Amino acid sequence: MVFASKAFPCTAIYRLMAAEGIGVDVAGAGELVMALAGGVDPARIVMHGNAKTTAELQMAVDAGVGLIVIDNTDDIDRLEDMVRSEQPVLIRVIPGVRPDTHEAVATGQLGSKFGLPIPAARAAIARLRHSSKLRLDGLHMHIGSQILSAEPYARAIEAIAGLGEFATYNLGGGLGVRYTYDDHPASPEDWIEVLASAARRHLPQGAQIIIEPGRTLTAPFGVTLYRVMSVKGEDPRFVAVDGGMADNMEVALYGQRFEATVAGRIGGGAPVELVGRHCESGDRLISGAVLRDPRPGDLIAVAVTGAYCYSLASNYNGAMRLPVVFCHDGASRLVVRRETHAEFLSRDVTPD
Repeated sequence: MVFASKAFPCTAIYRLMAAEGIGVDVAGAGELVMALAGGVDPARIVMHGNAKTTAELQMAVDAGVGLIVIDNTDDIDRLEDMVRSEQPVLIRVIPGVRPDTHEAVATGQLGSKFGLPIPAARAAIARLRHSSKLRLDGLHMHIGSQILSAEPYARAIEAIAGLGEFATYNLGGGLGVRYTYDDHPASPEDWIEVLASAARRHLPQGAQIIIEPGRTLTAPFGVTLYRVMSVKGEDPRFVAVDGGMADNMEVALYGQRFEATVAGRIGGGAPVELVGRHCESGDRLISGAVLRDPRPGDLIAVAVTGAYCYSLASNYNGAMRLPVVFCHDGASRLVVRRETHAEFLSRDVTPD
């Protein structure tokens, strides 16, 4: 198993995964730098990306990354120019399976920007089998994210099986989590059973199977705390907090729903518009959030924010990116401090 680190690319998270013996996948130089800083064994790193730069590929090769996933023939050209001994690779295949999820995070359907359709993958396989520098270990697929049903994975595995027998199959991740009371995702156990059953039916016996969960490993364990700044209106009633789309873009990008509560008055209450502080009408964290008597100064806890909120954070309106605090057995530990205003200016180049 490897952790899809784009879900929460933080050095402390990489350090935690390394301590647990979990590999990671990275999708760019920054994630690779943090993974190495966190002590992840390079041999247990998988590098992804549909537009890897020459510099990123060179970094991966120099670091000894265990697997580089070929997304296009340009990856092959660049790697063959720079590899001096042998680099294990996988080919990312588009299985032609469209899961039931938001369009922006569906990646297994024909027309996806990620990977190669089966005919093009077949041609890449033939080319790599004649390469003296790149060792084709197998295939990779990833059909999307926040997928609540395990069934599409079985169809995707069947689709890629016809490309031949390989030593390794990376089946990706994407299993959804329960953001709201109305969400009912497949359990990790049921997901694994579907993958294993399809692998037994369609893939060679003894092949190595890799999975890449991200959201399921971090989302349920994250909580974002906001301070209420103002409450106004009656229909609708707006509760405005000191954060918003700069620290949670999932609502604006995907229409993702979340649940929230007043930290000191849990449960009950009436529906309100929980809105952020940013200069966009779309900066609504939760429309219809049920909160009990929210007042200025209250802390609002938004649950299941441990995936992609930190990843997609920005400095919109000069927002300072949030700190990260680990909590365990009643103890807390700061692992990322809050950004400072001085850091806003640190990259400026002033005229002489």
